Amino acid sequence: MGESLINSIRSGRIPEEFIEVCKKEGVNPEVMARQVVAGAAVVIGYRTGRNPFILSKYTRTKVNANLGTSTNRSNLTEEMKKLQAALAAGTDAVMDLSLSDDLHLIRKKILEHSTVPLGTVPIYEAATLARIKRGAVVRLDVEELFDILEQQMEEGVDFMTIHAGVTKELVMELKKRPRLEGIVSRGGAILSAYIKAYNRENPFFEHYDRLLKLAQKYDVVLSLGDGMRPGAIKDAGDYFEVGEQKVLGELVLRAREAGVMTIVEGPGHVPLHMVKEAVERMKKLNHGAPLYLLGPVVTDVAPGFDHITGAIGGAIAAWAGVEFLCYVTPAEHLGLPTPEDVKLGVIAARIAGHAADIARGIKDAEKWDYEMSRARKDLNWDAMMSLSIHPEISRKLRLERSGEGPCTMCGEYCVFLINRD
Repeated sequence: MGESLINSIRSGRIPEEFIEVCKKEGVNPEVMARQVVAGAAVVIGYRTGRNPFILSKYTRTKVNANLGTSTNRSNLTEEMKKLQAALAAGTDAVMDLSLSDDLHLIRKKILEHSTVPLGTVPIYEAATLARIKRGAVVRLDVEELFDILEQQMEEGVDFMTIHAGVTKELVMELKKRPRLEGIVSRGGAILSAYIKAYNRENPFFEHYDRLLKLAQKYDVVLSLGDGMRPGAIKDAGDYFEVGEQKVLGELVLRAREAGVMTIVEGPGHVPLHMVKEAVERMKKLNHGAPLYLLGPVVTDVAPGFDHITGAIGGAIAAWAGVEFLCYVTPAEHLGLPTPEDVKLGVIAARIAGHAADIARGIKDAEKWDYEMSRARKDLNWDAMMSLSIHPEISRKLRLERSGEGPCTMCGEYCVFLINRD
């Protein structure tokens, strides 16, 4: 492995590959290099060159799509369709969250076919092996866990969710402090169960320096996971969410010192009026590290429509400073998403991110809307379709509802026809 990006810049060399990514993003390489060293910007996909992108306050909001199988449902063909649906809908990255026995094959195939960076959650593979080999997900083996980490890094995984903030101290507090839904993160729950069963510390936290050496060696981005995130808006901003974020803030500084690019994951379920506050708190506690949020989901009562609740929260969060949005699909809280769910989730998250980019004044964000508005005024349907966030869906709806003629919403009362005449 070569030198990590942070250490290359620290040594006075800005790699040509990094300059190319900056050109694609429309940002100054020297400014962005300083941001990377300071930990305020991260390049996802830099190590593999798989359509890398930058997370920073100067670049557009990026979107991730979660894929993966469960123990109840595993179908390689279906996962490939979901991957293609995510790519066609314009996702910037994908994560494989597989929990099935064939998860290694699923990851291998996604790595072969994905044209965007891939993230994983290594504790899932460790728990799966523990279940297969030793009969229970809680029977984790530390050496096995680190073997999995290195194997995934060698395979070409770009970023990894690491639930290092679920500490023994926080887990033991769960007995004393009421929480409506407890721990809702799968990774957090697995590690919490391990801590309680064996009265031991979280291995990611206990052996964090060892983890950093691996991440530095392979230049993998660490995504410090929110294992204590709220799963109900009632739990938002509570002792456990904030307590974990304080721990992650300390781990961010240690990662920077080691030359490892790091982002921090966040909630979860957050009511609308607390989203901005949650983002500002995370930015402060995590020393300005780029943030990666699931949603956030702003109400608990919309199963079947959580791509909408997630997009509402995501737009507010990105406006407040979140650089990376993880999509939420209509199947959230209900079941494994289909390719159609994946498509809708990506589109909803992209709309949220773009709305925030306009509000933040990101370069060329408003220009896109200007061009669409001009095409509408001119009744230039070809331009309108090509400029839409998902041209295929827009064209399909137009043909179904209006054919090739005037829009059937207003007919001869179209305002642009009236004004033109």
